[in-house]
Amino acid sequence: MRILWVKLGGLWPINVGERIRSFHTISELSRLSRLTVLTTHEPGDDPGELDARLPHCERIFSVPHSVSKRESLGFAFSLMGSWLTPYSVNLWRRRVPGLRREIRRMIANREVDLIVADFLFAMPNIPPSQVPVVLFEHNVEYVIWKRLSEVDGRWWRRALLGLEWRKLRRYETRSCVQAKLTLTVSDVDRALLARDAPAARLSAIPTGVDTAYFTPNGTAEAPASLVFTGAMDWYPNEDAMLYFIDAVLPLVRRQVPEVTVAIVGRNPTERLRDVAGRAGVEVTGTVDDIRPYVARAAVYIVPLRVGGGTRLKIFEACAMGKAVVSTTVGAEGLPMMPGTHFLQADEPGEFAAAVVSLLRDPARRAAIGRAARGLVEERCSWASIAREFESRCKEVVTHAR
Repeated sequence: MRILWVKLGGLWPINVGERIRSFHTISELSRLSRLTVLTTHEPGDDPGELDARLPHCERIFSVPHSVSKRESLGFAFSLMGSWLTPYSVNLWRRRVPGLRREIRRMIANREVDLIVADFLFAMPNIPPSQVPVVLFEHNVEYVIWKRLSEVDGRWWRRALLGLEWRKLRRYETRSCVQAKLTLTVSDVDRALLARDAPAARLSAIPTGVDTAYFTPNGTAEAPASLVFTGAMDWYPNEDAMLYFIDAVLPLVRRQVPEVTVAIVGRNPTERLRDVAGRAGVEVTGTVDDIRPYVARAAVYIVPLRVGGGTRLKIFEACAMGKAVVSTTVGAEGLPMMPGTHFLQADEPGEFAAAVVSLLRDPARRAAIGRAARGLVEERCSWASIAREFESRCKEVVTHAR
């Protein structure tokens, strides 16, 4: 089976959740099927390294493409350009002519049996054809923007975000119907898309984690230490930590004055650095390896208010045997039981109480960490997920013939 995998936003280095899931699935799937990858890269990425990192792929083709940052002039032009189209601004600015031309060429030359659109943002680049498409939805995209509109305090941004999520929902619903199969990463997402697109063929596939790479290493925990990891140029992550610093951290400090917090992840904004600096919170920026920071932490926090899909960061922390405190949104779609594999809390007082309870109870922290590690060992290897992914793709190709 000849699979064409289309992924915008690059694959290397694997420093954000979307790349982690895609890279490991591709790596394992390329051992089972003939796989060609079409992707994009931004300044600072190393697309040439992909050839070495994905040796079993038949071909890797990457074109330069940068997405304009929020509140930049380029973003403003993209916003205006998208207004009279069915595309939201986030779909509009991810149209890549070089990728579309290459996909057309491969289809015309009959070089592909199936196309995987990795994320909804790949879909505008895939022309209509007889080649079946599998849409791989790491999240329900419009839900993220809908939640953003609900928490943003500026009326004009709420209005723009309202337009954005409604256009995204219409496009996402249509894309699910047009695809021969839509794969989600949780039953929660599958049910949500089924409600919006009842004519679509939908199935859920689990999330994985590298349990050999993320593993307890015997590092002693720093007393009263908290950690959060994630790409800090992704607004939901920034919002989570601004919310935590403002609403939750003061409540924790009333009971545990010596508590420390580390925010680990690339490209933190000046706003986050300023707020964190005034609150005495460490912001690392880009690091080569998050594991030492997670290993030293007593508790891993996920105070997300906005998001979709499933959070790989939680599985990585669980694989390292860490006790996690998460909001409902942060743990959404994961096969984890509150109270056994993590503590769930949404209101600031509840979240602070959960954190304090774990900081004061090392035995409970250890028990939750052991249970979480056992869960990911049992259910979340990338090899088994790739085999399931290939099986679904084979079914699509067989039914399309």
